[in-house]
Amino acid sequence: MADALTVDIVGPDSVLWSGTAKSVTVPTVEGEIGLLSGHVPVLSVLRHGSVRVHASQGDPRSLDIIGGFVSFDHDVVTIVADLADESDEK
Repeated sequence: MADALTVDIVGPDSVLWSGTAKSVTVPTVEGEIGLLSGHVPVLSVLRHGSVRVHASQGDPRSLDIIGGFVSFDHDVVTIVADLADESDEK
């Protein structure tokens, strides 16, 4: 699919979500950023907040985190996250 992001969100011991998305929004220590296809490469530390994934198909997903990091390059997003509470996943 053109203009799609490949997204992997992993926790300490499992894959939390994997798939394709139109966009991803993450809370970095420098502020919230939105990632779309073609965005410049990013490597950033995450702060407490919500990761929002607008999946290519289906409803948007939100995941509350307490920290972690995000890596973005060549339309591939990898998020390593510490969860606020696993029951918060929507």
